[in-house]
Amino acid sequence: MSDYHRRTAVTRLQVSSEQRQLLEATIDEWRRAANVAVAIGWEADETAKTKLQSLGYEEVREQTELGSQHAILAIHEAAQALASAREVDRTQATSKPTFTAPTVQYDARSMTVFDGEASVSLATVADRVRCDLVLPDDADGYQQQYLHDDSWELSASSLTVRDGEFYLHLGFRTPKGSIESPKDRTVLGVDLGIENLAVTSTAHFESGAELLHERREFERVKAGLQRTGTESAHRTLDARSDREQRFCRDYLHRVSNRIVAEAERHDCSHVVFEDLRHIRDSMPGGLKFHEWAHRQLVQYVRYKAEYRDIVVEFVDPENTSRECSECSHVSEQNRPNRDRFACRECGATANADYNAAKTIGLRYVRRGHQSSRRTGDRRLALKSGTVRPSGEFVPYPSGFEAENADKSVP
Repeated sequence: MSDYHRRTAVTRLQVSSEQRQLLEATIDEWRRAANVAVAIGWEADETAKTKLQSLGYEEVREQTELGSQHAILAIHEAAQALASAREVDRTQATSKPTFTAPTVQYDARSMTVFDGEASVSLATVADRVRCDLVLPDDADGYQQQYLHDDSWELSASSLTVRDGEFYLHLGFRTPKGSIESPKDRTVLGVDLGIENLAVTSTAHFESGAELLHERREFERVKAGLQRTGTESAHRTLDARSDREQRFCRDYLHRVSNRIVAEAERHDCSHVVFEDLRHIRDSMPGGLKFHEWAHRQLVQYVRYKAEYRDIVVEFVDPENTSRECSECSHVSEQNRPNRDRFACRECGATANADYNAAKTIGLRYVRRGHQSSRRTGDRRLALKSGTVRPSGEFVPYPSGFEAENADKSVP
């Protein structure tokens, strides 16, 4: 686990026509360098950054116009892409990564930010260029809180082109404080799905309808453009693909913000998901997009939760959709349809995804209760109170939640 909390502040750059040409050339050379390094690493079956640097540095410098530091950054990015490709599924053949995005990486050696003057100096294939940062008028904007706070240190950043504009994704980091595992733990269970993208044990529902609609529209347009097959159709498809990716990532960021806010509001020390290593087994072939979306969402929740000293944990996913969160009875018949859960043992009824979210959270709560090394008190956060492993329900103080919807959610 990283020793730092990390944040990214996105700001547009104001560039002249000469600066635009240099930055575009730098991006082109960066992509070429990364692909050269990928080819070397792929052939040598090497994914370690330092080893790939030794193998490919000279060739990258010979084949591109990049400076020394940018060549190293491109090689390291290639190594990371190769490692990710190998990690996707070790049991199946994977495709060689290809860098196509109009992006180039920067670090403290290749970039200098002048926060007092709201400008940045960037290394290019020729001379450095100095561009103004286009910041919001609001002095309290989120970019300024990192730029003007000495506790945040500038780290790995990236420059990208979108709709003809240059955007700098400034990376910042700050050391983590010493986070002690709390003795009294309140757990937020989260179930991930398709119609409901995420449901929490506190009965917070995040719909997946908008994300699913966007994906279906993209696939419809993609099919039509592929049938057309012209160069213009190919360019349109690339642009549409970039737009769809931006939409999906932004959507997942917003959902992750609300999940973390839900954990904070209920004073949770832990957020618990199903172990995503098993998610491939439960996803139909046509829904691999949701496999990516779930992994991306958990990743966003994880780093945002860590910054708030909230721990993300995972439990065994087996039968979470069939197990009653009230009596723990497991049966296929407990779920007569996609939306409804009705326990054949105790008669409890609930929304099926909400029941699964509570089951996920309770598995983690009970795991600690059964441990011989357990300390303190674990409890699951519900909408109107918390429940202990013993089944004891403790309501929240008066006024926190008016209605008690924990026992039956339609």
